[in-house]
Amino acid sequence: MSNVDPLARIAELPAVQEAVQHARTTVDRLFGHRVLRRRGSDVAMEATLRGARASAALAGADVPLEVLRAQGAADTGETGERHPDDAADGAGTVATTDGGTTDARVRGALRIYGDLGPLVQTWSTAPRQVLARLHTLAAADLVAPEHLGRPREAGHAPPVVDLESTTAADGPLGEPPASAELTARLQALGQLVSTRSAAPALVTSSVVHGELMVLRPFGWGDGLVARAAERLTLIDLGLDPKALAPTEIGHAQDLQQYRTALAAYRSGTPEGISQWIAHCSEAVASGARETLATCEALMRG
Repeated sequence: MSNVDPLARIAELPAVQEAVQHARTTVDRLFGHRVLRRRGSDVAMEATLRGARASAALAGADVPLEVLRAQGAADTGETGERHPDDAADGAGTVATTDGGTTDARVRGALRIYGDLGPLVQTWSTAPRQVLARLHTLAAADLVAPEHLGRPREAGHAPPVVDLESTTAADGPLGEPPASAELTARLQALGQLVSTRSAAPALVTSSVVHGELMVLRPFGWGDGLVARAAERLTLIDLGLDPKALAPTEIGHAQDLQQYRTALAAYRSGTPEGISQWIAHCSEAVASGARETLATCEALMRG
């Protein structure tokens, strides 16, 4: 087996080093905030809700944060096996959009981010299993059970209700890879997650996110899965162990920039990959700054 670290050379690029250090400094400043000593769980819950909202918005379902909060964001504790509207254990109600109709993308995002904690434990040892679980959480309302968590097969894509609007930042990225390439690159991605790289966590998480967006392994909900996998990597590798920096907020701040950076990653050039990592680094910093603002608000009461 080769001992070459595929991410090490990327991490050595000056532009990448500068971007990663900026994000690291911002996250460290967040972790030093004194509010976290007594209100850490409240801050983490708020960061989770904001991250889920932003990820759903990037998929084309932009529901105001106050709506999610007012409705209790009940989906954060649900699993993919049960529809949130059927909850009977006091977990609350999921946020609704126009006419009281819940949006499947919002439900999927809330389910995913409510389940991130337990998934961290198996992410580095069984990444394919975790990706399957993330897809089940994301697409439970739209994809038939036999297709949940199963990558696309040759000549076959799971039938879904197409909710990916033209304003969604998730696409377009051109045609996704064919089945054979998808299988090979998913295997390589699993090895990358399972093998600890010497590269900073932010480099690894950016590549995980970018690869999943380019591969679109499941056919629907891939953006939700990719952004959650990025967060899992940042948590697992210790940059954001308490899940306080919702990177999704940074990605959602400029939808066109997100698309442009993804296209740069898809090019496969060192310059394009560096541009994508710089974008992801700024997204981490933006998420940390958002949570710092939450901490300051809590201090003021």
